Amino acid sequence: MSEQIFDLAIIGGGINGCGIARDAVGRGYSVCLCEQGDMGGATSSASTKLLHGGLRYLEHCEFRLVREALIEREVLWNIAPHIVRPLRFVLPHSKGMRPAWLLRLGLFIYDHLGGRKLLPGTARVNLKSGPLGAGLRADLHRGYEYSDCWVEDNRLVILNAMDAQERGAVIHARTRCTRAEPHPEGGWRVTMQHRETGRRQIIRARMLINAAGPWANDVARDIAKRPPKGRVRQVQGSHIVVPKLYDHDRCFIFQNTDGRIVFTIPYEDRFTLIGTTDRDYPGDPAEVAASAEEIAYLCALASANFKRPVTPADVVWTYSGVRPLYDDGSSKAQAATRDYVLEVDSRAQAPILSVFGGKITTYRRLAESALERIGACLGDPQGGLKLPAGWTGTKVLPGGDFAPQEFGPEVAALKRAYDFLSDAEARRFVRFYGTRARQVLGDAQQRADLGQDFGAGLSARELDYMRAQEWAATAQDVLFHRSKLGLRLSPAQIAAVERHMEAPIATRQSA
Repeated sequence: MSEQIFDLAIIGGGINGCGIARDAVGRGYSVCLCEQGDMGGATSSASTKLLHGGLRYLEHCEFRLVREALIEREVLWNIAPHIVRPLRFVLPHSKGMRPAWLLRLGLFIYDHLGGRKLLPGTARVNLKSGPLGAGLRADLHRGYEYSDCWVEDNRLVILNAMDAQERGAVIHARTRCTRAEPHPEGGWRVTMQHRETGRRQIIRARMLINAAGPWANDVARDIAKRPPKGRVRQVQGSHIVVPKLYDHDRCFIFQNTDGRIVFTIPYEDRFTLIGTTDRDYPGDPAEVAASAEEIAYLCALASANFKRPVTPADVVWTYSGVRPLYDDGSSKAQAATRDYVLEVDSRAQAPILSVFGGKITTYRRLAESALERIGACLGDPQGGLKLPAGWTGTKVLPGGDFAPQEFGPEVAALKRAYDFLSDAEARRFVRFYGTRARQVLGDAQQRADLGQDFGAGLSARELDYMRAQEWAATAQDVLFHRSKLGLRLSPAQIAAVERHMEAPIATRQSA
């Protein structure tokens, strides 16, 4: 039996791998992607969930990166208005921190560097009186307010993978690349193995894309036998979730005496997200977890800025990820560049492109840069270009076919169509699925039509949709990657979700 030949074999189903897959298949290249675990289940599920320019990167003079990221905020908001939303951040000022003139200069640059159109600009705020200062320590009298965006990070990965698949890409979740060797006729012979069934599959590819994130060095060195010139610097970022610290919808960005900044962000209606840490991580990325030291650090920083202390006993959930940054030789983890580096090795007619670094905000631009290198190695697709460079910034992601300003009307329309949903449930469905919420809910006339209710509005029908269309296979995939509904479920309810995920799918939803 002959081996199927693809233009690209992509190793890694995080945001970079899926972003490259979407752009490549849209332009006409044939694509096969494999991910060793859950799609977007590692670094891409452990971000601070922000689409931001990176205000602090200005201090390191990374103006190109900041400008690119600032522009991308609104690009992504337009192509995915269901999973992206604007946020306002309050930056309190106090003596001993960065001087006020420096903050004003940084915010002025932030406002004008990136072609802001929809997001409101910077404003001064009074924290001494009014709701924004309620709960803050007494000496925080003034601050500055600016805009960035929030994104459901794992869902951004899933939507890119879905769109890539719908355009013709082959996506294999829970499938590890075990071997990649140059083929005598050119390109690569790639062996993949499903982690649970053990099923092996061999394909050929004209080019190998190493988008394995924290495992990029391992893939290049051990699987492809092409040690890269650059290398990944593993930087751990941990977050904690506590019962909400305040009632308003603003986020805070606090400066710490060690030079780091930490966010407090309203989270899942009932909670506050606090993060992140920055420290080098020498271990296995699959084993990363928030340490007691990191938890204590984040609690202490929050306590230093709010009147009510935050203690480790308040923490209801933690998550941690390894950022695969490019090792630029910086002595401090927080100073390491967040820019991306693409390295191509085209020896022996078997080209490999390795991806180092990057941030979720600029994944689409990283993919465009990767396609420039792919085109230089392979030329145009055999059938000619289908879509031009830049198309991913104008074609909406699945479910995103409405304007950002129409999110509220979209929720109202879904509520009219399915009047058994509460306002909060209708909002969640649009936030998760956009216009494809109707595919999840189908012909349901009442709540009972959705099957078993697992709590927090999560039904058997929604679980089966995630399994059939979103590569979800475990309770973890659903409750803490695709959603954060696990924060609202009891241990018994979570166990019921686990049992359902292990059983055959009762009803498959059509794409």
